[in-house]
Order: sequence, then C-alpha cells, then structure tokens
Amino acid sequence: MTAANASPSPRTSERPPYLGFGLGLRPQHYQDVLDGSPNVDWFEVVSENYMVPGGQPLKMLDRVRARYPIVMHGVSLSIASTAPLNMEYLRDLKALARRAEPVFISDHLCWTGVHGINLHDLLPVPYTQEALDHVVSRVHRVQDYLGQAIALENVSSYVQFSHSEMSEWEFIAELTKRTGCWLVFDVNNVFVSAFNHEFDAHAFIAGVPKERIVQFHLAGHEHNMSHIVDTHDAIVCDEVWDLYRTALRHFGPVSAIIERDDHIPPLAELVAELDVARKVAAEELGQSHVAA
Repeated sequence: MTAANASPSPRTSERPPYLGFGLGLRPQHYQDVLDGSPNVDWFEVVSENYMVPGGQPLKMLDRVRARYPIVMHGVSLSIASTAPLNMEYLRDLKALARRAEPVFISDHLCWTGVHGINLHDLLPVPYTQEALDHVVSRVHRVQDYLGQAIALENVSSYVQFSHSEMSEWEFIAELTKRTGCWLVFDVNNVFVSAFNHEFDAHAFIAGVPKERIVQFHLAGHEHNMSHIVDTHDAIVCDEVWDLYRTALRHFGPVSAIIERDDHIPPLAELVAELDVARKVAAEELGQSHVAA
C-alpha cells in the first residue's frame, strides 16, 4: 500500500483536548504574561521563532510553558510544495516539540516556496486529485517523522487555479480522511476567501468533517471593497463574529484564539477581545460547554 493511499495509523486518532480561549504569544507581551495572570487559557507560539538554540525567546517560552498549555503553529512546513521536505527544518521542529511539549503542532495547507526559494507567503493549492495525492503522501511522512498527527489550517487566498477539480472543503475533507490529520479552522480566512472567490462560507463549514476540527482562528482583515486582504492587524469584524457563531453551532465547543500579527496592541486589549469570543461561545453553546 502506498503512502498516498494508506490509512491513518491508530496514534493519529487521539483528539487533542479542548483548551478554551487563547492568544498568540508575542515578545511585546512576555513580561505582562509572566508578571500577571491574564485571563488566557493557553498560548500559541510561532514555531520558527523558537527553533534556534539558546537565547531569550526559548527562556521565555520555558517560563510561559510552565504556566500555560502551548500550541506550536508554524509557517514554513510548506506541506504542498513540490520541493523535497526540509529535513533540517523537521529536525528542529521535532526538537522544539520535545522541549515545549505542545498540545499539538500545526501549520498551513499551502506551499511557501520551491527550487530553494522561500517566498515568505502562504500560497494556495490547486484542488486536483494529483495535488491531493501529493499532499497526502507528504502529510504521512511528516506525521511519521514527528510521531504524531499534525493540524493543518485553511489559508486565505486571492487567486484560484482554473484546473481545480474540487472545492477547497472537499479537498480538505479527503485529506483528513486519508491521513488522520487535524484541522485548524480559520474563520477569518474562510470569510476572506468566500468574499474573494464568491463562494458560500456556510458551504465550507458544512463540507469539512466536524470531528477533525481542533481549533478556531479569529482575526482581522483589510476590506478593499473589491477584495479582502488577510492582514491579521485589526480587530475581528462583525461579519467574522457572525461566521464564528455559525461555526460554533455546527462544530460545537472548539478551542479558539485571537490572532494579531501586526499593529499589536497592549495585552489587555487582546484579552478583552478574547473575552468577546468567550461571550459569543457561551451565548451559542451555554457556559458549561465553553469552560476550560
């Protein structure tokens, strides 16, 4: 049996626990996190920021990890690239996972470069059977190397491939079925792509397997009327909160995070926005279903 057609191994079937409501750990907030007790249940770290030996970032990660659950979220796995898997990167990722003991490891369903060139962007995938077979094979190899299932996030996109043979959600559903990987459901990215490509965001929600969703991402964007750019530099807008409500009703209680990558405000402002996510979840599911 080839890797592309293999069934997920038993170890990939253990679902990560519900964590509650988290934030991305940013250097600007290290001291506030460690000096206080912000109302945050867990933190997500950008894997690549800590994949260096020694230094202040790792020391801070160790201190935060002693107090909060950690999720590792990468941007350079390039799971859909046709370039060979970067084994040096995977070795460093595995070493960081041994140190940080994350609840799970995630990255993006995309490619970031080819022929030795990193384009530093999350680029979309053609939704074809050939691409699906290719990504399935690579996910199996990564999961076998790391010794655990990974989670993959849907990315926002601004162009589509004319030769795609299926929808994004059909591609994702088949990928999880064949690999046992988990899904990070970025609510903002679904909203952005639905607007840019004129598809129904509710069809996306209905089309992905609810039992594979382990995390919601919530973020802001830049609306340019003709198109939306996923900037992660603003507050979550009302339309994304509405889509989050729909996702909660469909998927049930799922760990959620507010993401901010630019124009980063004081920690207290992000905690206040995270409290909105808690409130929305409690309204949709009841308080007993959203307690960490």
